[in-house]
Amino acid sequence: MSTPANLAGTFTFPGTDLTVHRMGYGAMQLAGPHVFGPPRDRDEAVAVLREAIETGIDHIDTSDFYGPHVTNQIIKEALHPYRDNLVIVTKLGARRDEKGAWLPAQSRQELIDGAHSNLRNLGLDALDIVNLRAFNPDDISRPGDFSIAEQVSTLAELKQQGLIRHIGLSNVSAKQLKEAQAIAPIVCIQNLYNVALREDDAFLDQLTAEGIAFVPFFPLGGFTPLQSSTLDDVAKSLNATPMQTALAWLLHRAPNMLLIPGTSSRGHLRENIAAASINLPAESLKTLDGIAAEARA
Repeated sequence: MSTPANLAGTFTFPGTDLTVHRMGYGAMQLAGPHVFGPPRDRDEAVAVLREAIETGIDHIDTSDFYGPHVTNQIIKEALHPYRDNLVIVTKLGARRDEKGAWLPAQSRQELIDGAHSNLRNLGLDALDIVNLRAFNPDDISRPGDFSIAEQVSTLAELKQQGLIRHIGLSNVSAKQLKEAQAIAPIVCIQNLYNVALREDDAFLDQLTAEGIAFVPFFPLGGFTPLQSSTLDDVAKSLNATPMQTALAWLLHRAPNMLLIPGTSSRGHLRENIAAASINLPAESLKTLDGIAAEARA
């Protein structure tokens, strides 16, 4: 059946039987302000998830530290029992304090407890894919220079126990990926990347060659949306919004690029999905490719 999300094509995570449409959905914004506490409109959050599935989305990104617990509980309320083709990807490695601060949760026991918390709140017996979020205290959105061997080994134990099916990494460098691959197969990388922030260009090319999924977080700039007159101009020429154009550029950038834009409204969800239908002419691509240089200037 042809649905809007189908237009982006599909990708199969390496070494798995998990095939998803490249246009997915990120659940982070289903929680309250600053990804903390309950949403302003829980009914709308449930409706967003249900419409996402009906439009063909079969890849949802989440974590039990969103809220905390809130997004997973809403996913369960909205979608459980889950469709057989739905792939839910979650993350371990962080926690929230009572004021909503982001703190590391990298010890063996914290990772084990986090896995069980995700299982419980999602209502699952096993997690399809778990990303280890490598927590860099100096900059929580960019990789640090430290070992993740102990944490990946813990996830490998959970995989052997049947609680995790596959392992991914988030906020990591090429060096950390190589370290992790010596312990267990890695099926996806989730790093900061968008049309304006392209520090991972070389890393992305490496992952494309290896067939590993690249899932950019903050594809639209995160808590501070992308601001670029160049992006605005190209979008206008395509009769699209700047955010749709930024998503279309990502889909064009690499065949292993999987998108998980988040939203808490059905209207915005439809706008995001429509990006899969945008055809970017060569001249538009060339112009968009120059935005990263503008951002560095």
